[in-house]
Amino acid sequence: MRNWKTSPHFFAVATLMSLGGTVPEVSWSQIPRTEKPNILFLFVDDMTFDGVAVLGNPELKTPNLDRLVANGTAFMNTYNMGGWHGAISVASRSMLMTGRYLWKAQQHEKDEYKSAINRREFWVQVMKDAGYQTYMTGKWHIKHTEPQQLFDVTEDVRPGGCPGLVDEEYNRPQSPEDDRWLSWDKQWGGYWEGGKHWTEVQADDVIRYLDRNTDAEQPFFMYVAFNAPHDPRQAPKEFVDMYPVDKIVVPENFLPEHPLKELMGCAETQRDERLAPFPRTEYAVQKHRQEYYAIISHLDREIGRILDQLKKSGLDENTLVVFAADNGLGCGHHGLMGKQNVYEHSMRVPLVLSGYGIPKNEKRYCLNYMQDLVPTIYDMAGIEKPDYLDFQSLVPVLEDADREHYHAVYGAFQNYQRMVRNDRYKLFFIPEAGTVYLFDLVNDPGEMNNLYGKPEYDRVVRELVDIYVKLAKKAGDKQLKNMSEVYPELFG
Repeated sequence: MRNWKTSPHFFAVATLMSLGGTVPEVSWSQIPRTEKPNILFLFVDDMTFDGVAVLGNPELKTPNLDRLVANGTAFMNTYNMGGWHGAISVASRSMLMTGRYLWKAQQHEKDEYKSAINRREFWVQVMKDAGYQTYMTGKWHIKHTEPQQLFDVTEDVRPGGCPGLVDEEYNRPQSPEDDRWLSWDKQWGGYWEGGKHWTEVQADDVIRYLDRNTDAEQPFFMYVAFNAPHDPRQAPKEFVDMYPVDKIVVPENFLPEHPLKELMGCAETQRDERLAPFPRTEYAVQKHRQEYYAIISHLDREIGRILDQLKKSGLDENTLVVFAADNGLGCGHHGLMGKQNVYEHSMRVPLVLSGYGIPKNEKRYCLNYMQDLVPTIYDMAGIEKPDYLDFQSLVPVLEDADREHYHAVYGAFQNYQRMVRNDRYKLFFIPEAGTVYLFDLVNDPGEMNNLYGKPEYDRVVRELVDIYVKLAKKAGDKQLKNMSEVYPELFG
């Protein structure tokens, strides 16, 4: 692949600068399509939407992710649709690779993966057929497939789920004196299995690949899937020490226990919820959030190493860098530790597009799904959108910040929870409890004040129910009949 600095666009800009001219801001759509962009996809696990300091969490230290945001555009209302079992990653990644909405992706997982691969429908196969060399390192977690089937090059493929589990990781801390499990203690394995932290191993892999491909003729598509910051939230002690536990802010919507935890699928036996003791204590939440922040900052350092190598190699001008997470995380909000819920902290994720003419240091507030990044990349690479792809390109929103992308988004967790939200309100169902929440996300971003049942919001509820029915059908949701039985006043 030729270096971007040999392109006609570069020479035109260089000539203008030599003559003392002003270089205009050039959007990606104005760049001459003499070459396909390289794609560097940095994919992380269990990072909530404000897991980047500059995107809304001043407690965090993420200078390299902040740098990525400054060089690109952050999407502030990005959602994952949810999951069909406790491992939300499986559903999220299946939607990403197949391009199907939630329940259609589940059916695809059961019946269609082999034929879809034979039809070359997986995201990576489409990129390969468009002329990309495809590379993967890290977490896969898509059932009935192996990345070695799909990618040209794979390194250090990691299993889905958690990197090693030990009993000592759970039901802790019981008190400030409980130090039986320390995140930097290598005796517990996990991220330390093999002797070097997995995040560092993957960064090393990527740096070597970039170094090898500096002058390659073929563009690359790199799928770099970190296990971090998924638990066990292990990081070197220097990163834990960056966050004194007594200084960690307990979320405003902290609860010792969610009152409907059993009926919403977040019982005490649920794996993620077992990480901290019941009832939750403020100290336990502080400790888990300290470890969460530490592994994020460690991840940030390694991403910084990758970004530095990209620049050093001269590939940064013609590389689109995408940063995203598969799902969010509770980690102390609403009495919940996991992501098996449809609250904002678990459904909203960071999504940043950076480099390659993307508007710099800008934000977009449209409603969108994380998996929209796939047709967006197709657009930028000049690949025609496949007919089976449910998600929509974000390119029009990059070019027009005020443009609506989706009027509303849908979400679900198994048959326990459902939600729909528009640009202001969110309707949240827990059918087993017959419960409905209505939240005003503008005035109540922590989802603490239930407006459902107040007459002045009846029209809002009716509108959201109508939207929900349409979006649930599009997603392939088979629970609509059950919803009419549980909520006849809304769905009858």
